[in-house]
Amino acid sequence: MSIDAIDRRIIAATQAGLPVTSEPYVEIAGQLGLDVEVLMARMRAMQERGVIRRIALAPNHYALGMTANGMSVWDVQDDRATELGAQVGALDFVSHCYLRPRAEGWPYNLFAMVHGSSRDEVEAKRAVISDLLGPACRAKDILYSTRILKKTGLRIRGEG
Repeated sequence: MSIDAIDRRIIAATQAGLPVTSEPYVEIAGQLGLDVEVLMARMRAMQERGVIRRIALAPNHYALGMTANGMSVWDVQDDRATELGAQVGALDFVSHCYLRPRAEGWPYNLFAMVHGSSRDEVEAKRAVISDLLGPACRAKDILYSTRILKKTGLRIRGEG
């Protein structure tokens, strides 16, 4: 999964976000001295190789008024966790959904991030998840965010 100097420069130029213009890739290609088709082909190739997982919008939920953010945690029967996790992850109000192994003293294996403008709204959304999980859910809780600790991924420096 190696990258060359040009791929590294592309990653460095895009890792903090795309420019807010009508043609962001044209602008980035210009900054890097590349043809936009070359830029796009290289980005597709890096994605196919797994160097880039995805290109996505990462909104600031607080700026959008979504100030009640809770990671709901669920102890779901293992034989149903994959199926039910996919259903929870498909809900339009769930921004992140993960299956994780249980840890000692921590019975939860399904995690779903829920955002809302109030805790009451988040709790109403959590009730929808609870109803969906039904009797396959043995325990649940929610961990509310109190501040943003980190909102970025790995950063690399570009070369020359």
